[in-house]
Amino acid sequence: MLEQLEKIDKRYQELCELLMDPNVTQDPAKYKEIAKERSGLDKTIEKYHEYKKVLTTLQEDESVLKNDSDEELRELAELELEELTPKKIDLEEELKVLLLPKDPQDKKNVIVEVRAGTGGDEAGLFAGDLYRMYSRFAERIGWKIEVLSSNPQGVGGFKEIIFMMNGENVYGVMKYESGVHRVQRVPKTETNGRIHTSAASVVVLPEAEEVEISIEPNELKIDVYRSSGPGGQSVNTTDSAVRITHIPTGMVVTCQDEKSQHKNRAKALKVLKARLLEKKQREEQEKLTESRRSMISSGDRSAKVRTYNFPQSRLTDHRIGLTLYRLDEVLDGDIQEVIDKLRLADQAELLKKAG
Repeated sequence: MLEQLEKIDKRYQELCELLMDPNVTQDPAKYKEIAKERSGLDKTIEKYHEYKKVLTTLQEDESVLKNDSDEELRELAELELEELTPKKIDLEEELKVLLLPKDPQDKKNVIVEVRAGTGGDEAGLFAGDLYRMYSRFAERIGWKIEVLSSNPQGVGGFKEIIFMMNGENVYGVMKYESGVHRVQRVPKTETNGRIHTSAASVVVLPEAEEVEISIEPNELKIDVYRSSGPGGQSVNTTDSAVRITHIPTGMVVTCQDEKSQHKNRAKALKVLKARLLEKKQREEQEKLTESRRSMISSGDRSAKVRTYNFPQSRLTDHRIGLTLYRLDEVLDGDIQEVIDKLRLADQAELLKKAG
């Protein structure tokens, strides 16, 4: 580990020198690239330097106990050893996590697809609850949300809603949300007070960059038609809705939220590219004998990941056995604690595989 950290420290010093090089400072793109690489190492270097100081102090204290006869100095050395030994262990654990291979997708923006599952109208209302939860979460941490496509249902909620989340390290945070989310509550239409169970699926896709997914024009079949809202009424009188079919895979994406055909086409293409990238990555992972991702973060899309129980105000994440009794706050976007615990479990699993 120390050898690896020394190499990182050396690279960090090189990057610091490059940022002062006139050839780099005059090239904004190059400067940004180097500054980004350096900032990605800041925390590791900070912890490594702290760890080196602790190691040096421990060695000095051990030397005092071994060679010095001064009772007062020996007592101070013993106290310091007692205090710094657990700190050394903690820093080693932190550094092991920081040295884990980074998922290059983590820094990307994401496209989130929320679809109503079993449960009829109640499932659609729950899909709307999940969309609002993620919207509120994004507000709390300063991310932006843009709806790419939606299929509202007449009673409120959505049969499907697809939206983009823009910000810092979005996929690294949101990837834990993929899977089936289940709700248990008494629907407003239920006269006997019976608890119903319904579900919605969440799929989180990293945004595809142009270099990752290339689509030839002849691979696309593009149809345009008139947008229609809930109940079938016309939203506008022009053919602005767009349906794109990717011929090689048969994937179909529709978008009708914008009044502009051009905007709908651009949004639909964005969703299509994200889905194609995810398909490509999934196929690559299946070729490996052991997936580089743990099941906590990538899991089976059809797996039940979380239950929202309204009568008990309870949220349970089934992957890590986490239960919280503050459902109102969670649905208002306070999901950071859940994500932090999932990330820690994910890191622990990766450390176990690395060890």
